[in-house]
Amino acid sequence: MLLPILLISILTNAGLIDDLINNTPKLYTDTKVLNLSPEVPEDAKLNTMQLISKYGYNGELRKVTTEDGYILELHRITGPANSTDSNKQKPVAFVMHGLMADSSCFVTFGNQSLAFLLADAGYDVWLGNARGNIYSGEHKNKTISKKDYWNFSWHEIGTLDLPAMIDYIVKTTGLEKIFYIGHSQGTTSFFIMATERSKYQEHIVEMYAMSPVVYWGRIKSPPLQLLSQIIYDIEIILQKFEFYEFNIEEFKKENPHVCANKITQTICSVVMSLIGGFDPEQLDLAWLPVIFAHFPGRASMKQILHYGQLIKSGHMISSGNFQQYDYGIIGNQKKYNSPVPPKYDLNKITAPIHLYYSKNDWLANTKDVDKFSSELSNLSSKTLIEYQQFNHFDFLWSKDVKKNVYDQMLSLMNKKLI
Repeated sequence: MLLPILLISILTNAGLIDDLINNTPKLYTDTKVLNLSPEVPEDAKLNTMQLISKYGYNGELRKVTTEDGYILELHRITGPANSTDSNKQKPVAFVMHGLMADSSCFVTFGNQSLAFLLADAGYDVWLGNARGNIYSGEHKNKTISKKDYWNFSWHEIGTLDLPAMIDYIVKTTGLEKIFYIGHSQGTTSFFIMATERSKYQEHIVEMYAMSPVVYWGRIKSPPLQLLSQIIYDIEIILQKFEFYEFNIEEFKKENPHVCANKITQTICSVVMSLIGGFDPEQLDLAWLPVIFAHFPGRASMKQILHYGQLIKSGHMISSGNFQQYDYGIIGNQKKYNSPVPPKYDLNKITAPIHLYYSKNDWLANTKDVDKFSSELSNLSSKTLIEYQQFNHFDFLWSKDVKKNVYDQMLSLMNKKLI
């Protein structure tokens, strides 16, 4: 649930979270009662590169600098550690994460992780990291202010981050065309790149969108709908208190046992479900300490507000608008020379697109996906997941995600190579 997560982030940055914990009634802090200090799984303590190594793959860390000075990390998997063809030229799969996530979300599900399945299938795997997350927190300007550093949304991820990473991958591998796989915001940013910097589509063999997020007027998540109702009030408050980033990394470091016992696992699963949809059958609670150790991560508040604006626009139009950041009438006039923000022109999307979506995804409503797909000129396939309860986070961490999504995706990718 975004509102409580947002509250934790604000309290953490204000230095109040420790006071709340210290003053919580003993019933809820006594580890003998709740066993709040079980052993933390090893995977919860490892970063992306360490997880790649642990599961038996060759990994490389690369750094890329964007046009506006953000330093991004790319995490590459060249193949299994025991492979003899790691230096062989392979087809490239570039995988991009969602909001508040990073490259780790594709390696934190053991051997079923998407990145490892791609590597096993013979792909040169590159995992992207958007500006501001835990792996891409540096800037060329060492004295840049927090206000300036965090002044970005997923618009800049699409127009600046993705092009910088694609340029680097193409130059490094010598391959002019690559596969692109995105989840959630990883799809939003791709479609922005395709509309705002269309030439980069020339480097895309095909694009695979898991839970495509474009139109957001019909999302089912109650907390996010509530957030959208007060989005402009929240923006004013955040600006007044100079709160520019979402960040609970310190809280997670100091509380590694959150989501690690039976009671808190239930709470964590409910929080995730209120955002992405309920699917208790497919969520292995044992993985929650690992998931929470890596997700949610860092992001700019502007990213969250921008999504809130998309929901808000749906209150007047059923599906809403897919448009640039709304700065208000005066701000828009100054920024765009128009009282309203410009819409992204979906007619410019020419790359072959494969969509994967589900009925129980509370963030990517099937009707919103249907509207978006109807406007694509080069839709290659559109797959509604057969399993009825499949939700937003099941694309990453559900027990049967390989069978429900990854196997189909890899089959289509491999056919393209024949």
